[in-house]
Order: sequence, then structure tokens, then C-alpha cells
Amino acid sequence: MREEKIMQYFQAVQQGKQRASKSQMKMFEVAGFGMLTLTTKKINGVFYPVGEEEFTAVISSADGHVAVIVDKDGFTKAQSKAMEKEEAISIFKKLRESGINEYPEKEIQIWSETRPTIQNEV
Repeated sequence: MREEKIMQYFQAVQQGKQRASKSQMKMFEVAGFGMLTLTTKKINGVFYPVGEEEFTAVISSADGHVAVIVDKDGFTKAQSKAMEKEEAISIFKKLRESGINEYPEKEIQIWSETRPTIQNEV
């Protein structure tokens, strides 16, 4: 049983890394910088790779504002560097123009934290 869980985790990491790397490259193309964030998500104690689908949002971080690419469950696959809010919104808009839809929910998951999306704040 333990070996099976380790194998499932390893496969989730491998598949998730491929998916997140694609999102990282899209972020890099638009922002000039793209950092890989999560490759797996844990749901009910089971590890899964991050999803293939891509959505974009803006969140605030300790260092500023960050544009992110997330899967359908809001797990962050790639992010820009921290910057002023206007710059992050600009990257968000470029990602939208490239065909990535806005993440429709109000919160995303980055590392072990849940953060509110802020792209629609006035």
C-alpha cells in the first residue's frame, strides 16, 4: 500500500511538472519571467497532478502583486514575479488576450496558502 501511494505521488509529480512547465512558458512569453509553482494538488488525502486547463488571475503577495496561471480547481501552476498592481493587471490582460480565460472563482491555492483574486477590484 505504501509503495503504491509513493508511486501515485511520483506519477502525479511527473505529469504535473509537464503541465505546469507549459504554463510557465506561457507566463514567460507574456511577462518575460515565469516561475513554476505547484505541480501536484492534494484532494481528500490523495495527490493528483495539477490540471491541464489554464485560467489566469491576479493575487497580492507579501512582496507585491502577482499574475498567476491556475488549473480549474484554482491550484497555481505558474506565476509572474511580484510587482506593482498595474503591472500585474497588464500581464493578466495579455494572458487573457492570448486566449487564457479569467479564473471565475474568488480564491486560488498557491503553495500552502489560499489567496483571494484581485483583478476585479476597483
